[in-house]
Amino acid sequence: MRNLTLKQLKAVQAIVAHGKIVNAANALGLSPPAVTIQLRQLEEEAGLALFDRTTDGMRPTAAGLAFLEAAQAIDERLGMLGDRIDAICGVRTGSIRLGAVSTAKYFAPRLMAAFMKEYPDIDMRLVIGNRAETIASLKNRAVDIALMGRPAKDVPVRASAFGDHPLVIIAPPDHGLAGVRDISKERIAEEHFIIREPGSGTRISLEIFLSEIPGRIDDLGIEMDSNETIKQAVMAGLGIAFISAHTIAFEIEAGRLVILDVAGMPIRRQWFSVMRGDHAVSPAMATFHDFLMLKGAMYLPLFGRLYPDTGFAPPEP
Repeated sequence: MRNLTLKQLKAVQAIVAHGKIVNAANALGLSPPAVTIQLRQLEEEAGLALFDRTTDGMRPTAAGLAFLEAAQAIDERLGMLGDRIDAICGVRTGSIRLGAVSTAKYFAPRLMAAFMKEYPDIDMRLVIGNRAETIASLKNRAVDIALMGRPAKDVPVRASAFGDHPLVIIAPPDHGLAGVRDISKERIAEEHFIIREPGSGTRISLEIFLSEIPGRIDDLGIEMDSNETIKQAVMAGLGIAFISAHTIAFEIEAGRLVILDVAGMPIRRQWFSVMRGDHAVSPAMATFHDFLMLKGAMYLPLFGRLYPDTGFAPPEP
């Protein structure tokens, strides 16, 4: 494979992205025959077809996907080379594609703003998704760093904790258990829950919490796909919810929700900065990581103010 060229790999990327050779040629500013020749040369080099030709367009084969992954990895390394050269020259520039699970959207913009204020020449882009989408972005190298509450296990990663992530159970203020002290796990398990979709970090933590109650996790309650919808459902009286305390600061202060005093809660988890283990760390990424380790916890919502008996004491900015 030593005869491959960047132009040939760019052709593969363009065909995958646009589905047809004519569209890929337009995107690359080339003629369709030129793109066809580059693809044919690659297929001859590999000894395999890189695409299936269908009526719907060009679909990459397993070999085509392997070439696509190699092209993406080369793009990534070239970008890092530029960042490293800038660092050697003393220029604090670069770019970071930051992914965040949906629960982190309550603090990620504030954290980004603080970082960009200190490093205005580092460009950042934020991508919010659920846990599965964020892990997929890591796998596909669509993000450089991800903020999540539970590091991915099915992709090699480097994970570093930067702050506490408390999980609590919430209810409307007029709920029968509001104000009751030391509610047992067995009693709270009798309630109807509003829950996130399977695979979400909070859903997994709730399943672990209730796993000692026989049969309880078989039918947890009504599924909803966002924290905002869950909060509205709880305020409407549809049930209680197990949720990140960092998503409810406004509603607690406004008296629209209450945190139930359940024995063994809040559950103490942590927020992690996660990077692929096989991802070379650019100077911009290293700078953001160092910022998170030193100051990240300052930009998390002040949970201790809402629930003062927990022992959480976020550092002062």
